Amino acid sequence: MITPAFVAIGSNLGEPPRQLQRAVSALATLPASALQQVSSMYRSTAIGPGEQPDYLNAVALLHTALEPDALLLALQSIEHAQGRERGERWGPRTLDLDLLLYGQQEIHSSHLTVPHPRMHERDFVLYPLREISNTSLVLPGGKDIDYLLEQLPPGELEKLPDPLRVQ
Repeated sequence: MITPAFVAIGSNLGEPPRQLQRAVSALATLPASALQQVSSMYRSTAIGPGEQPDYLNAVALLHTALEPDALLLALQSIEHAQGRERGERWGPRTLDLDLLLYGQQEIHSSHLTVPHPRMHERDFVLYPLREISNTSLVLPGGKDIDYLLEQLPPGELEKLPDPLRVQ
């Protein structure tokens, strides 16, 4: 069965625009999957410890036949290939790929929670997600993305003019 899956893409190390573009290219080659859309890039202030460079963020939509655990492993493999080191929580990183939504499924396991547990708090996730959702996306649990965006405090998110390309 083919399932729509939304993936957040973020980087603040190792030439972030290049990291995001490489991630998009890697997502386009995932087995049993088709990359459908990619949002614009957005710049956001880093959340986490210490002084960090700003993040660049985007969201991609995949149609996939991969099961959620297999998709998570594939995303982690892409992160690893791009130099991701898992160290300090919310620390700087070359690439962060988060499975935001997998159809309308709610998943709660020891290694995967979908919908992503903090996505409703993050403008750098919700704005690009809204950009590529063709309708007012309703998340598992019944809240729509427009409602969640209205609840966010004003932030300093900046939409960048340079697009990511599906290759």
